[in-house]
Amino acid sequence: MTSMSRARVARRIAAGAAYGGGGAGLVGAAAVGLVLAELRLARRHVGNGGAGRVPVAEGVYGHAYDIPGEPPLRLAMLGDSTAAGQGVHRAGQTPGALLASGLAAVAERPVELRNVAQPGARSDDLDRQVALVLASSSPVPDICVIMIGANDVTHRMPPTRSVRHLSSAVRRLRTAGAEVVVGTCPDLGTIEPVQQPLRWLARRASRQLAAAQTIGAVEQGGRTVSLGDLLGPEFEANPRELFGPDNYHPSAEGYATAAMAVLPTVCAALGLWPAAEERPDVSRREGFLPVAQAAAEAASEAGTEVTAAMPTGPRGPWALLKRRRRRRVPEAEPARPSV
Repeated sequence: MTSMSRARVARRIAAGAAYGGGGAGLVGAAAVGLVLAELRLARRHVGNGGAGRVPVAEGVYGHAYDIPGEPPLRLAMLGDSTAAGQGVHRAGQTPGALLASGLAAVAERPVELRNVAQPGARSDDLDRQVALVLASSSPVPDICVIMIGANDVTHRMPPTRSVRHLSSAVRRLRTAGAEVVVGTCPDLGTIEPVQQPLRWLARRASRQLAAAQTIGAVEQGGRTVSLGDLLGPEFEANPRELFGPDNYHPSAEGYATAAMAVLPTVCAALGLWPAAEERPDVSRREGFLPVAQAAAEAASEAGTEVTAAMPTGPRGPWALLKRRRRRRVPEAEPARPSV
């Protein structure tokens, strides 16, 4: 599928989400029987994001940067098992802990992590998670990171419904004053037990949803980072290193790869990234594009960020597409419990 075709599909899904359309599934009806048979077989080998033990990583990171009287930055994680960190054994290996430690090192300021992500969650659980994050007893986070979408694809949630829930979550968080970064749907075509033709269909569905998620999130004032194509080639080349024991969730190395992709965008959203790197670099094919085109390109290229730019143009809203360089994420230190 060409970039322009992906852009049209993503725009159609996002429009359906915005205007309340039910939307068709991401794969053709003729393939549904085969897909379901393959999916049942695959689910015997992988947990499909189901519940399991997740290390508790909440607390304050970067206590070496404590300054009396200055509160820590507040980071909240929302989403599914990938956001929660299922598949690893130590809190410091979860993406939330890695992001909190990396953000603390860049900001030279402690970071308080809160994680309300739920293994097995789909996008319709974001309403509950946002309510927890915005509870009156808790300060509004400075930044929220959402990782969601895999379970929407495997449970055949209509993509318009998926994007509608994500857009609503981003809008509520932005209205409350939090910056928002969305790690879009990962590439499910890389899961080792999944066979053809489900592998191809899963990859296609994942990328279509990721592009539509990008449009929905950016139009509500969030930023997105493509995880699918970042992790896809690396997971395929190194499945033993980047997948955990269940062959579904990332390993510690896999989560570190994802954190390295998301951290620069988290820092940029908070105004902490070097100003020189915020300008589009033509040599890296960065620049301003219609949001649907930027979303389609981001869905198929490693670690690509999309953020809102000019409010509108002849072809609709525009966005800035950036291909940020990956930097090493500091190893997460043990967190101090929040007080």
